[in-house]
Amino acid sequence: MGDDSEWMKLPIDQKCEHKLWKARLNGYEEALKLFQKIDDEKSPEWSKYLGLIKKFVTDSNAVAQLKGLEAALAYVENAHVAGKTTGEVASGVVNKVFNQPKARAKELGEDICLMYIEIEKGEAVQEELLKGLDNKNPKIIVACIETLRKALSEFGSKIISLKPIIKVLPKLFESREKAVRDEAKLLAVEIYRWIRDALRPPLQNINSVQLKELEEEWIKVSSAAPKQTRFLRSQQELKAKFEQQQGLGGDADGGDDDEEEVVPQVDAYELLEAVEILSKLPKDFYEKIEAKKWQERKEALEAVELLVKNPKLESGDYADLVKALKKVVGKDTNVMLVALAAKCLAGLATGLRKKFGQYAGHVVPTILEKFKEKKPQVVQALQEAIDAIFLTTTLQNISEDILAVMDNKNPTIKQQTSLFIARSFRHCTPSTLPKSLLKPFCAALLKHINDSAPEVRDAGFEALGTALKVAGEKAVNPFLADVDKLKLDRIKECAEKVELVYGKKPGGPAEKKEGKPITGKTAALPGPAGDKETKDAATRPGPLKKTSAMKAGVPPKKGKPATSAGTGGAGTKGKKGPETKEIFESELSIEVCEEKAAAVLPASCIQQLDSGNWKERLACMEEFQKAVELMERSEMPCQALVRMLAKKPGWKETNFQVMQMKLHIVALIAQKGNFSKTSAQVVLDGLVDKVGDVKCGTNAKEAMTAIAEACQLPWTAEQVVAMAFSQKNPKNQSETLNWLSNAIKEFGFSGLNVKAFISNVKTALAATNPAVRTSAITLLGVMYLYVGPSLRMFFEDEKPALLSQIDAEFEKMQGQTAPAPTRGISRHNVGGGGDDGEEEEQEEVGNDVVDLLPRTDIGDKITAELVSKIGDKNWKIRKEGLDEVTSIINEAKFIQPNIGELPAALKGRLNDSNKILVQQTLSILQQLATAMGPNIKQYVKNLGIPVITVLGDSKNNVRAAALATVNAWAEQTGMKEWLEGEDLSEELKKENPFLRQELLGWLAEKLPALRSVPSDLLLCVPHLYSCLEDRNGDVRKKAQDALPFFMMHLGFEKMAKATGKLKPTSKDQVLAMLEKAKANMPAKPAPLAKTSSRVVGGAAPAKFQPASAFADDLGSNTMEPKPDLKKAKAGGLSSKTKGVQGKKVISKPNLKEDDDKSGPIFIIVPNGKEQRMKEEKALKVLKWNFTTPRDEYIEQLKTQMSTCVAKWLQDEMFHADFQHHNKALTVMIEHLESEKDGVISCLDLILKWLTLRFFDTNTSVLMKTLEYLKLLFNLLNQEEYHLTENEASSFIPYLILKVGEPKDVIRKDVRAILNRMCLIYPASKMFPFIMEGTKSKNSKQRAECLEELGCLVESYGMNVCQPTPGKALKEMATHIGDRDNAVRNAALNTIVTVYNVHGDQVFKLIGNLSEKDMSMLEERIKRSAKRPTSAPVRQAEEKPQRTQNVSANASMMRKGQAEDMSSKLKIMYRTYRIQNRNMGSHSETAHSVPREFQLDLDEIENDNGTVRCEMPALVQHKLDDIFEPVLIPEPKIRAVSPHFDDMHSNTASTINFVISQVASGDINTSIQALTQIDEVLKQEDKAEAMSGHIDQFLIATFMQLRLIYNTHMADEKLDKDEIVRLYSCIIGSMITLFQIESLAREASTGVLKDLMHGLITLMLDSRVEDLEEGEQVIRSVNLLVVKVLEKSDQTNILSALLVLLQDSLLATASSPKFAELVMKCLWRMVRLLPETINSINLDRILLDIHIFMKVFPKEKLKQCKSEFPIRTLKTLLHTLCKLKGPKILDHLTMIDNKNESELEAHLCRVMKHAMDQTGKADKDTEKGASRIEEKASKAKVNDILAEIFKKIGSKENTKEGLAELYEYKKKYSDADIEPFLKNSSQFFQSYVERGLRLIETEREGKGRIATSTGISTQMEGTCVPASTHTVSSSIGNTNGEEVGPSVYLERLKILRQRCGLDNAKQEDRPPLTSLLSKPTLPTVASSTDMLHSKLSQLRESREQYQHLDLDSNQTHSSGIGTTLASPSSAAANIDDLKKRLERIKSSRK
Repeated sequence: MGDDSEWMKLPIDQKCEHKLWKARLNGYEEALKLFQKIDDEKSPEWSKYLGLIKKFVTDSNAVAQLKGLEAALAYVENAHVAGKTTGEVASGVVNKVFNQPKARAKELGEDICLMYIEIEKGEAVQEELLKGLDNKNPKIIVACIETLRKALSEFGSKIISLKPIIKVLPKLFESREKAVRDEAKLLAVEIYRWIRDALRPPLQNINSVQLKELEEEWIKVSSAAPKQTRFLRSQQELKAKFEQQQGLGGDADGGDDDEEEVVPQVDAYELLEAVEILSKLPKDFYEKIEAKKWQERKEALEAVELLVKNPKLESGDYADLVKALKKVVGKDTNVMLVALAAKCLAGLATGLRKKFGQYAGHVVPTILEKFKEKKPQVVQALQEAIDAIFLTTTLQNISEDILAVMDNKNPTIKQQTSLFIARSFRHCTPSTLPKSLLKPFCAALLKHINDSAPEVRDAGFEALGTALKVAGEKAVNPFLADVDKLKLDRIKECAEKVELVYGKKPGGPAEKKEGKPITGKTAALPGPAGDKETKDAATRPGPLKKTSAMKAGVPPKKGKPATSAGTGGAGTKGKKGPETKEIFESELSIEVCEEKAAAVLPASCIQQLDSGNWKERLACMEEFQKAVELMERSEMPCQALVRMLAKKPGWKETNFQVMQMKLHIVALIAQKGNFSKTSAQVVLDGLVDKVGDVKCGTNAKEAMTAIAEACQLPWTAEQVVAMAFSQKNPKNQSETLNWLSNAIKEFGFSGLNVKAFISNVKTALAATNPAVRTSAITLLGVMYLYVGPSLRMFFEDEKPALLSQIDAEFEKMQGQTAPAPTRGISRHNVGGGGDDGEEEEQEEVGNDVVDLLPRTDIGDKITAELVSKIGDKNWKIRKEGLDEVTSIINEAKFIQPNIGELPAALKGRLNDSNKILVQQTLSILQQLATAMGPNIKQYVKNLGIPVITVLGDSKNNVRAAALATVNAWAEQTGMKEWLEGEDLSEELKKENPFLRQELLGWLAEKLPALRSVPSDLLLCVPHLYSCLEDRNGDVRKKAQDALPFFMMHLGFEKMAKATGKLKPTSKDQVLAMLEKAKANMPAKPAPLAKTSSRVVGGAAPAKFQPASAFADDLGSNTMEPKPDLKKAKAGGLSSKTKGVQGKKVISKPNLKEDDDKSGPIFIIVPNGKEQRMKEEKALKVLKWNFTTPRDEYIEQLKTQMSTCVAKWLQDEMFHADFQHHNKALTVMIEHLESEKDGVISCLDLILKWLTLRFFDTNTSVLMKTLEYLKLLFNLLNQEEYHLTENEASSFIPYLILKVGEPKDVIRKDVRAILNRMCLIYPASKMFPFIMEGTKSKNSKQRAECLEELGCLVESYGMNVCQPTPGKALKEMATHIGDRDNAVRNAALNTIVTVYNVHGDQVFKLIGNLSEKDMSMLEERIKRSAKRPTSAPVRQAEEKPQRTQNVSANASMMRKGQAEDMSSKLKIMYRTYRIQNRNMGSHSETAHSVPREFQLDLDEIENDNGTVRCEMPALVQHKLDDIFEPVLIPEPKIRAVSPHFDDMHSNTASTINFVISQVASGDINTSIQALTQIDEVLKQEDKAEAMSGHIDQFLIATFMQLRLIYNTHMADEKLDKDEIVRLYSCIIGSMITLFQIESLAREASTGVLKDLMHGLITLMLDSRVEDLEEGEQVIRSVNLLVVKVLEKSDQTNILSALLVLLQDSLLATASSPKFAELVMKCLWRMVRLLPETINSINLDRILLDIHIFMKVFPKEKLKQCKSEFPIRTLKTLLHTLCKLKGPKILDHLTMIDNKNESELEAHLCRVMKHAMDQTGKADKDTEKGASRIEEKASKAKVNDILAEIFKKIGSKENTKEGLAELYEYKKKYSDADIEPFLKNSSQFFQSYVERGLRLIETEREGKGRIATSTGISTQMEGTCVPASTHTVSSSIGNTNGEEVGPSVYLERLKILRQRCGLDNAKQEDRPPLTSLLSKPTLPTVASSTDMLHSKLSQLRESREQYQHLDLDSNQTHSSGIGTTLASPSSAAANIDDLKKRLERIKSSRK
């Protein structure tokens, strides 16, 4: 017993695992008791046993096992978690229990299996049982079969999936074990009970004896439908209902219910395996089918016939096969083969079912045409084929083709078509046979019943009878209005005989195909019964809706299949029931009328009718009226009465009082009597005549309205309008139209003949009378409410003015809803289902309108040639073909659906290798959809689905185009066609991530708006699940988004059931997602309640009616522009159905809702915010703190908001769809200003909601959120509001997350918001949040946060650093070693900023850094070279009110590298500015500081002296410290500044580094850097790298120029040759740069201004001239200036020059020469204007001129010493005016206050002047700027020149004459002396030229012209060259004559010698550029001697420099041997200059 006692003490779960069986037995017993005792199914106890239950059932000891089974059963029944054990336990039961000898064990095993099924684990159990059927032990097989049978009998076929069981049945029948065979037989009988004959086909091949036995058993099965007797946990409601019925003993509803649920579910077809036949076709099939011999063709067809006998075929591409068969049917001469081919088609259609639908459209016309054959077997085959094909498609899709043959001349075709229609109708239901279809069919059939051939008539009657039976009299009668009684009776007789498909007993094959639950009887029920049916439908949510929706051709009305037959309505043209006939009344003769009238009217009344005295007539009318008022409806002879009224004087009555009475009486009669159309015709003419009358008009309109109510508006309106337009009176016409507009609003639009109206409206629009036109436009507006935008199509060809009026009217109507009809209903309605019928027509209006459009048939244009073009091998020809198609469609505008072979051709192009063609094809398909309208439906399968395939394309733009195309199609077709069949699921199956994410995204967008979907959507679910686990994150995301919408239509159960086939791990994950989706599942779009039955306004797209949340919900779905009101039928149904579905009911859009929106959106709850904070502190609610928002947070926020946010807004805010969030934000933005207090009172909640938006993936929501935040913080700042801690902590961290967004725009916005936040929340408190952000994993976020910290320190001083500056800085410094370059840079920049504020203390605060980090930091600080100054330290605690400038400056700083120059350069730039100011030598620079930097300078620099003193020391310091390596031999130099060729990975940082060296204080370092940059710029492939760094580089260079100017030039110790070398390098690399146009254009205005300032200062520097090569330097600068002017961005350089001129004129210390040179540059620009005018931003230039003129008004300019400035300005403006003409005045947009300057007035004056003297102005401008000085008229010029030439001609005055000519030419460089020389001899000409040259040389000899700078001559030559040259004229002499190269060669030698270069190999060296030549060239003669003397010097020094030259040739082999062909070519100049620079550089090495 000792052992016993040990295990007795153990806890139960351990006993159950004990190795002693007794212990286990005891454990099981106790466990059983425990399991029965635990009440809470979620108790944690259950989880202890999860792993043990399998051991319970598989215990090796039989006794213990029995107890274990009992305990396991109790566990499964009670435990919440039991489902997790299903697989292992069921497997254990199958393998270890079913083989037990004890029957009790087997029974318990079965019970456990059934219990698992009850707890929703059916699939898993079934799987294990089916596995058990493969076991070797027959006992196990028998037990498994028995369990399956029991499960089926108890749970029914809905829960137990039969397909896999039926699959294995035949195998079980072949078993050797009799027990197995018997059990299989019992199972087969049980299955038969549930699915009847669907079981026969799968069992056709079993042993015939067994089959016979089965048949016998099957006969015994009772015919009553089986019922489910055991229910799942989720079916408890059904269970209760079932038990209740059992109690009552009846099975009324339940039975039907179940039958309905089950029958559609199993179809023999579903149980079959699909067979693939395409590959089994004979190899030579396609040749044989075309063979000449009919026997061969027959063989081919027989092969196909054999294959298509398979009852279910695998889907594939059958297009070619169908085409071949179609050809045989249509063209083959052998009728036997026609029949055979028809049989094959029938077989294909039967085997493929819906998948054949896409080919139906091609085949139907051919078959119908072939009915002309007489042979019965052919006709029969064709009938079978077309019937089979009909079942694969919908009547809607093939209606066009059928109607086309109805008018065929051949009677057999007509007969067979009618019979086919009759057969087709039988398969329809009222919902699949809507009026839009009935209308054309009835019209065509009516012709048939009047046909001469009796067989055609009979067929017509049969078809009409069927229609009547299916759709009900109410729907069909209106179309039979004109049929005589005999024929009508015949139709009704046929209707009674018709057997409807779904009227048969369940079990007929057709029944199964359709699966329609409605019995034949129902369809013809009268009104009230129909209503009852509806109520039933409403109360049971189940299958009724589903089934009617499944196969419907038009999305059906939910749950209301019989309404259109059942309820009467005024929408139809006839009245209900017996009244129908009364509308048509035979005409009575006048005598009869008098008799009838006399019987009811007083005699006196009749006598006085035509009295001559108006008073008597009036008295008579009064009596008449009284009599009418007292009459009963039944006894009122309406026609007689109105005829009496019409008797003389009738409607010609002259007295208005009598007339008014008369009209009033007509209205009374119409209201009170049974008023027929015949009576109406008597009066209408008179009424229309009076409608325009001022006094009687209103009475006439009332009468017309009353008649419309009696005789239906459509008929009345047609009559009235026709009468109005047949007469001339415009007043009547306009008033009639006004009446009609009103009437439509009152009666609704149903039944109106749009086409007739449109033609009348067009007549009215063309009327001369404006009132008529206005009325017509108003009427169109009203029609628009009902018809929608398609109405506009009819008026596209109207005149633009009219069209714009129409559009304006439509615009007004947008957003309005059509009013609910108030008339035309009450009288003819019995019961409440009133306007159903009307609505039904309502919705068709849109379709009708589109149908009315004149459509062109383009079939004949789609020629075989065009199709072959589209398929050509050469892509260009394919493109031509596609272009042709585009133009065909464009020309046709609207087309018929017949497009020949085009679909196949276009389909081929969708996978074209050339993506451009794919895109073109997509745009054609888009066009096609618009052009064909709804008829495009028939092409969805063969063209639409291939477009979906294109969604998988790897190119983004192709996918976008495909999506646009799919949407365009879906807009026309609705979604049903797309979702039907397996095509969509096949697409989703493809493992293409792009395809999957696009397709799921598309479905997620479209599904929410659908009210019902085809059941085939279920086929997509398995693939949806695989997408949920796709490798690609985007696919997973899209799949999760789509999940709730799938569930919304399919329901949770179906979706959960579909997880059965997944792997266990996947299944759990998916189920978890399903649970989550279930919570977010949106409600289906509600059937519209009556109040809103017009919300969607007929066919007007819902998007125009934002009447309510719901209408918007529809609105987001653009896919159905004609939202089907059918779907929205049931009046009271909506709420009930909703209740049952248990989904959130979307608030119904009624008018009240609209009013609700007008209130405030934020409700102020006193102390609400404080209360919420307390709750959060007390932890009563969750603290707003998460990594991603969980559901509980969202729920909590929703609850908190419910008290203080308007309900409708809250619905939008928490909607599942992002578009609603956008809407909510828009509303919040609108209400921001008006509800300030409300916003502040809910601020904490608003901010929390906005944080949720940060987690949305949709960019548009994010952008909108940021927009709102910016506005919000501005508002809070204005209101001086401070954020509370709670608000800040629940918002700022999430905002900071977004600073790391990949999109620049978003980052920028977030930074701007952070910036604004500092105004409402102390910066010191912001600091820790941002610091926290630097710890993020996202490197962008780290970098941005660091930058933000820098900005805070810069703006607010060190006090913002929290908790202490030390800690904060240590934290920042850790990022210097970050792996991301941007973060490193940001960290360094931030610390540099701190250093600038705080000085050297920074190093103490930072503490220890690694050596590498420290060196990086020191380097950066040194480079920043900025003196620390104390920044504005503000108390962070007080509310920081930054001054505007500071914040502007901070935001400049913020722009970061992307927008501005890199930060180090900014610092260098500032330093340069400060030095610049302190140098004082050119004080004009003070004005040239760009605005962005102005503020800092004052802060940074207080002491004028410091920089000056320190500068040399700084240079020294740099030389010592950093640039030592420069002095070390070559390799090391490379190491210091990495050469661009061996650049390290980050190009940008390398370039930054090299550029920063350009501004170095050490000349060698600078030269080295410049050389490297020059090398990069020279290599085309590398020059691009400089892009983005141009400003940076130019700043560095002009800072270097400044350094030379201020420091180096003053330094006596420096060798001046060094300076010249540095200058050459700078100028050389800049010239290289300005030759690359794309780079040159990057230079910004500010930088160009400083650059020009630097260059001009250099030109004017007299110290440079004193250098040996100074003149050459100045000349190079001259050329560089020209390059800068020509190549920079023309707007920037012009702007820069204007600002520079302004500054130089303002500066007192500036030399006048400086301003003069700036002006010369401006003239040069003016000269370039004609070419560049189009690239210039004139607005900016005029703004600059405006500012200039503001600073220098005309008076002030005139006071200047020189008259140049005012002339320059005038020339510039004059040229601009001349080039732009009057348009120039349009470019003043940027000038805020035009009155402040004279600019506008000046321009106007110039314009006026130009107009007056065009010719003169032109000449003036052409002569260029320098001409302005010439005031003399042309004659005067000629006189002067003539005078001069006279002097030259005379011997005495020759010299004087030549000197004058020289002076004159110098002054007027473009003066034309050609005419004077032309007439003289050759000798005289050369004499003059020689003379001029001599004078030039002489003056040259005396040194440069005595000006202070010696540059003005060149400038005149260069900047304002003679008009004959575009490039500097300094090259040739003034006449442009070229000078031989020898002159240059000599000069070059001299230069080379000075430079220390060898002149030995003269021919190898390119000649030096003319650029370095003197400005005016000596004549060869005069300069020879000088050259000789210099040559001798050269020879002496040559040897000395020999070695240098050799050296230089080794290091630099880039000398290109070019000789200058024409020294005047600019390119050559530059090349040579470059070469010279190369030499200089290499000599240094």
